[in-house]
Amino acid sequence: MDFLNALVALSNFVLIPALAYGSQLALGALGVTLVYGILRFSNFAHGDTMAFGTMTVVIFTWMFQSMGISLGPLPTALLAIPFGIAVTALLVLGTDKVIYKFYRRQKAKPVIIVMVSIGVMFVYNGITRLILGADEQRFADGDRFIISAREFKALTGLREGLAFKTTQGLTILTAVIVVILLFWFLNKTRTGKSMRAFSDNEDLALLSGINPERVVMVTWLIVSALIVIAGTLYGLDKSYKPFTYFQLLLPIFAAAIVGGLGSPVGAIAGGFVIAFSEVGITYAWKKVLRYLLPENLEPDSLVQLLATDYKFAVSFMILVIVLLFKPTGLFKGKSV
Repeated sequence: MDFLNALVALSNFVLIPALAYGSQLALGALGVTLVYGILRFSNFAHGDTMAFGTMTVVIFTWMFQSMGISLGPLPTALLAIPFGIAVTALLVLGTDKVIYKFYRRQKAKPVIIVMVSIGVMFVYNGITRLILGADEQRFADGDRFIISAREFKALTGLREGLAFKTTQGLTILTAVIVVILLFWFLNKTRTGKSMRAFSDNEDLALLSGINPERVVMVTWLIVSALIVIAGTLYGLDKSYKPFTYFQLLLPIFAAAIVGGLGSPVGAIAGGFVIAFSEVGITYAWKKVLRYLLPENLEPDSLVQLLATDYKFAVSFMILVIVLLFKPTGLFKGKSV
C-alpha cells in the first residue's frame, strides 16, 4: 500500500504535471525549430507571439461566454482557438511581409534577423499589454477535474489522492493529435515535402522549382497554429499573464536546442526532458520518500534540490551543458 501511495503522490505532483508541461513546451519548441530549420533564424519574438495569440483566444472566449456559448464539461477556449490562430497568422504574415522579407532579400546574416526579432518581440509585447493589460487573466471554464483527489481516495481506499485536471488531460491528448497531424503533413503532403527539401538544401530546392514564398507562408501558418494551441493550453492549465509567456521563451528554446534545432522529433523529446527536469528538481520529495523508506530513515528536510522560484534556472543549466558538450542536440539538429 505504501508503494501505491508513493506512486500516486509521484504521479500527482511530478509525472502528470510534467507530461502536461512537456506537451506545452514540445508544441512551442516545434514552432521554434520550424522557423530555425526553414527560415534559418532564432525567433526571439516567439514567446510574445504566443502571448498575443493566447490573448486573442481569451478575448474570443469571453465573448462566447457572454453569449452563453459553451462546450459543457470542456473549456470554451477550444471554440476560440481557430479564431486565435487566424488573427495570429495575419499578424505574423504581416510582420513577415513588412519586416522579415526585406532582410531575406538582402541576404542578411541570421544574427541580424535575430536582432530584428527582438525588436518585433517588444512591439508584440506592447500590443498585448495595451489591449489586455499586464495583469493575470483567467478564462478557464467547464469541469475542473477528470477525477478529483477525494473521488480517487473513495474509489481506491488509498491515503493519497490523485487529482487529474481536465486541462492536463486535454493538453496531453491535444499535443498527441497535433504532433501526429504535423508529421503526417510534413511527410505525406507535397507542401510538407517541399518544406523539408527547402530546409535541407535551399539552393537545390529552388532549382527544383519550389516556391520559397509559399514555403515561408505555410511555415508561418503552421507556427501560428502551434504557438496559439500551446499558449492556450498553458493558460488553461495555469493562468494567462503576458510576462509569463516571455519567461517561457527560455524553456522553449532550451527544449528546441536540447533536442536538436531543426529536428521536429528532437523538439518533442527536448520538451519532455526540460519539463521532467524542471518539475523533478524543484519538487519536494519528502512525501514520496516517507512512503518508500523505513521509519528510521525518513527524511526531516523537504528533499528539494531547488525552490520552485528557480525552475527556469534548471532550463538554463541544461541548455548550457548541451551547448558545451553536444551543440547539435540529442537528435543531431543544426549546431547553434
